[in-house]
Amino acid sequence: MAALKHRPDDVREIRVPAGKPYGAWADVADIARSHQISVVAQQVDAGARRGKKTHGKSERIGIATAIVSEHPGIQTPAKLLSAASEADQNDSGLWLALDCLQDPHNVGAIFRTAAFFGVKGILLTKDRSAPMTGTVYDVAAGGVESVPFCLVPNLAKSLDTAKKSGLWLLGTSEHESTSYVDILPDRQWLLVIGNEEKGLRRLTLDTCDVVCGIPPQGDVTSLNASVAAAIMVARLSPPS
Repeated sequence: MAALKHRPDDVREIRVPAGKPYGAWADVADIARSHQISVVAQQVDAGARRGKKTHGKSERIGIATAIVSEHPGIQTPAKLLSAASEADQNDSGLWLALDCLQDPHNVGAIFRTAAFFGVKGILLTKDRSAPMTGTVYDVAAGGVESVPFCLVPNLAKSLDTAKKSGLWLLGTSEHESTSYVDILPDRQWLLVIGNEEKGLRRLTLDTCDVVCGIPPQGDVTSLNASVAAAIMVARLSPPS
């Protein structure tokens, strides 16, 4: 639905079970037809919903699918961050940067959170990072379609571009004593989330203006990267 809303020309085909589609897929089929997108009825294996075993894990096969071209993203960091450079100095806003996140589920969950809270854009590293697979799109629940993003080969250079655009860089680290509650949504922030195991790279940390952490309140002393990102995004999102 999000792809049909934001870039219908990239939706190649909708495949639904034979017979009349129902639920959300009926709406998808109707909208697709209004854009002259092919809607194909197909026979579905009766056991498809039960799934199959792949590498010891059970996978459910979808009974309806959409063939959608990969999102091209924004071509340059400068273009992604142009809204920051054009904003008033006292404006608030939030951008994200993901420093070598490797789990596509985390990347997708962060896109979903970003879309929910109105994040302005996301920088993602190309190397040593999860590719933008179907898993990312699925977990993002439409977030990839609504949040501008840019894949960058050199994050440090892109962070310098962000500073020149007027953004303040906020790094995150479980080893940092400064608490996230001390950070206010009083300016244009670019929040940097690090790798699931190693956190932010040293050069990334050195580039940040401020670094903070989320102090544990119980026996477990760390959070999943996407959960930590959600807490930080909720904290930094300016009130509506």
